[in-house]
Amino acid sequence: MSFRYILPLLVILLNACSKENKKIFEVTSPNSELVVNFNVNAKGQPFYTVAFNNKKVVDTSYLGFEFTNAEQLKDSFKILRTTKKEFNDTWQMPWGEQLQVANHYNEFRVELEETSPSQRKLNVVFKVYDDGLGFRYEFPKQAGWTEALIKEEQTEFNLTEDYKTFWIPGDWDIYEHLYSTTKLSEIDAKSYIPKTNLAQSYIPENSVNTPVTMVGEKGLHLSFHEAALVDYSGMTLKVDTTHLNLKSSLVGSENTDYKVKRTLPFHTPWRTIQITDNAPDLIASNLIVNLNEPNKLGDVSWFEPMKYTGVWWEMHLGKSTWDYGMEMVDGKWTDTGKAHGKHGATTENVKRFIDFSARNNIKGVLVEGWNTGWERWIGFEDREGVFDFVTPYPDYDLDEVTQYAKEKGVQIIMHHETSAATETYTKQQDTAYALMQKYGMHAVKSGYVGKILPKGEYHHGQYMVNHYNNAAIKASKYEVAVNAHEPIKPTGLRRTYPNIISREGLRGQEFNAWSIDGGNPPEHLPIVAFTRMLAGPIDFTPGIFNIKFDEYKTENQVNTTLAQQLALYVVIYSPVQMVADLVEHYEANPEPLQFIKDVGVDWEATKVLNGEVGDYVTIARKERESGNWFVGGITDEHSRAIELSFDFLDHDQNYEAIIYKDGEKAHWNDNPLDIIIEKMELTKDSGLSIRLAEGGGFAISLIKID
Repeated sequence: MSFRYILPLLVILLNACSKENKKIFEVTSPNSELVVNFNVNAKGQPFYTVAFNNKKVVDTSYLGFEFTNAEQLKDSFKILRTTKKEFNDTWQMPWGEQLQVANHYNEFRVELEETSPSQRKLNVVFKVYDDGLGFRYEFPKQAGWTEALIKEEQTEFNLTEDYKTFWIPGDWDIYEHLYSTTKLSEIDAKSYIPKTNLAQSYIPENSVNTPVTMVGEKGLHLSFHEAALVDYSGMTLKVDTTHLNLKSSLVGSENTDYKVKRTLPFHTPWRTIQITDNAPDLIASNLIVNLNEPNKLGDVSWFEPMKYTGVWWEMHLGKSTWDYGMEMVDGKWTDTGKAHGKHGATTENVKRFIDFSARNNIKGVLVEGWNTGWERWIGFEDREGVFDFVTPYPDYDLDEVTQYAKEKGVQIIMHHETSAATETYTKQQDTAYALMQKYGMHAVKSGYVGKILPKGEYHHGQYMVNHYNNAAIKASKYEVAVNAHEPIKPTGLRRTYPNIISREGLRGQEFNAWSIDGGNPPEHLPIVAFTRMLAGPIDFTPGIFNIKFDEYKTENQVNTTLAQQLALYVVIYSPVQMVADLVEHYEANPEPLQFIKDVGVDWEATKVLNGEVGDYVTIARKERESGNWFVGGITDEHSRAIELSFDFLDHDQNYEAIIYKDGEKAHWNDNPLDIIIEKMELTKDSGLSIRLAEGGGFAISLIKID
């Protein structure tokens, strides 16, 4: 072939390659407002971009992996094929914020293969909704590659604005930090290290935990998280403050040089971005649960959403203790007659809570400190074998208590504090759950305070992700629902396993009772509603009536008004809501207690009426079966007036409204108990103006009038 023929041929080939590189694979949301583009660059690196309402939100962001047993997987790719499809259906929550859930998205699947001799394959799947997107990696079965030891996942989110960001550090062991509000470029996660006084905390780099929520100058709202976290390590997001870039940083282990070990074929969790043009739609989004698989348990009607009281807050106040005062003798916990007399979980005390619950439409009683071992539950290196989860202290008659509760129509909620000794708990789960099944207990609160045993593991690594999930799956076989504390973050698995009912995973109410930094500030929960609550239900334990509790602790208090404590039963969602204060404090305040007696816990519909991240939020929820509505609103340290429309109410229906709101002189610190209770009749055409005091709130019950 002569040179004059070779040159035109090269030009044709180069033009063909150029056209292929410029080709953009695009998928849009059903309403076409959200657009995701995907391609590989000239080096074969896969990347994506995201635009919302014609504005680029995520610029060119690369995808890939680093392994300890193989070459990295991030370039030299070619696109083998792509497929698109639309999916639109509706499913029902067995319990939840609403009954019907629309699941409408466009899916884009791209199959990649290395051009190198290894020819490894990797798929990337996008699901694009009107309110955000999720994408995950799929490692298909392939010759010559059976096991992946993932050193790091290299998923990027290259942002286009220096967003106002609401964040907690990428701690591998706890989420119990106060939120910071800074520019993205000002995030300094390691600044938390000298401030933490918690039982465990490990912040290895400048990263944040998810959900992390951002607000743009023109009102764009973003929240980054993950969905369907199964047999994988929890993801933090490493922050490049200079380039406004987030990159996945998986939680690791001191016992391995990899962070995730998986056998092919497998897929990762979904990496999620919620995208809205207003704050309320973040809460209204069902993106996280929709990205999980459908219910695998079938009928879970044995679990009943409920309010519950319990032997808990009194220990945080110092009124009583978890431990009885036993001693270890010849390897067994023994009553040597030296009990200190402050034990809270006594038969008599628990019966008192049962009686109160039965009188006040409260279906459960939690009992902490009932079983032997609390004398050595924390502060000891060797905690394996301390708890057995079946042996009560001498002053707690399990048979008598459970029979008494049954007669009163109240369920005892079991408590399993594992002290993070995971091997002990794993070995004894069958025995512990069988005991619950014997007594007709259908809910357990589990706890994991302390450094994880075996040593070298972290609460948010793959080892513990599997432990939490496996514990819940096993519990379902005994018709037990799990409310985990010191957990891995929720990622929507409650859809797949509806016995995963709630969890902690944030700085909770108890910090108000004993923290040395002044407790949770008034802005805490208006941030939580738009961050942590986007991940799933929260067992926050609201309902503290004795705000100052000076008779127990003069240096601590709850930093809200009484009206806000009522509002939390609507604003902070959980299918199990604790009525957390002491019986005597409720009995002294029967009028505000009425709202707790009336308020629902299981909802047919939820409407987020207004809100701004970190400032305020108002939510209305319609109770299943009764059709009654309840409204709650909270604010930060600033007083504000809220204009309410009730157009969400049923047509041609009148409601008796009981309004619990801050008094004229109410203030979270100066006068937290000032509350006004009013009654009036409302319809869907009504309007109302309500003033919220500093750190205050309001609650409204809307009961149908026949």
